[in-house]
Amino acid sequence: MATPPPERHLLRARDLADARYDEPITVANMACVAGLSAGHFCREFAKTFGVPPHRYLLTRRLERAASLRRTTDRRVADVCFLVGLSSVGSFTTSFNRMFAMTPTQYRRSSPPPTSRAVVPSCMVRFYGRPQNRTFREDNGTCQPIP
Repeated sequence: MATPPPERHLLRARDLADARYDEPITVANMACVAGLSAGHFCREFAKTFGVPPHRYLLTRRLERAASLRRTTDRRVADVCFLVGLSSVGSFTTSFNRMFAMTPTQYRRSSPPPTSRAVVPSCMVRFYGRPQNRTFREDNGTCQPIP
């Protein structure tokens, strides 16, 4: 059986970062998923994707944080912890570097979450109903239970 190219292993690590960015993932965890030593993994990841794995993971977390700041009214500290970071100060610094404004300024620059279109609850219930019907509704006749 042929060994898959290293890019496939790197994709597994990148997929891990994309899917589980909110967990305490480390570069060592990503390297383990790729089946490479940490040093070799970092070199190959940077060569393949153009950024080191730590920066890639941080970018995913900050993009999600920006989305949460735009669409929710959660506090900065809550957003920091929700995206898998543990230091509010480091989060604010990194956010400022990426978006050229603090998380608070970022929220102020976006329309408030309450200004978004609100879907009436009756529409949510109507379209949220299961489409499967029960056995009694299928043909309008009562079916005996075996």
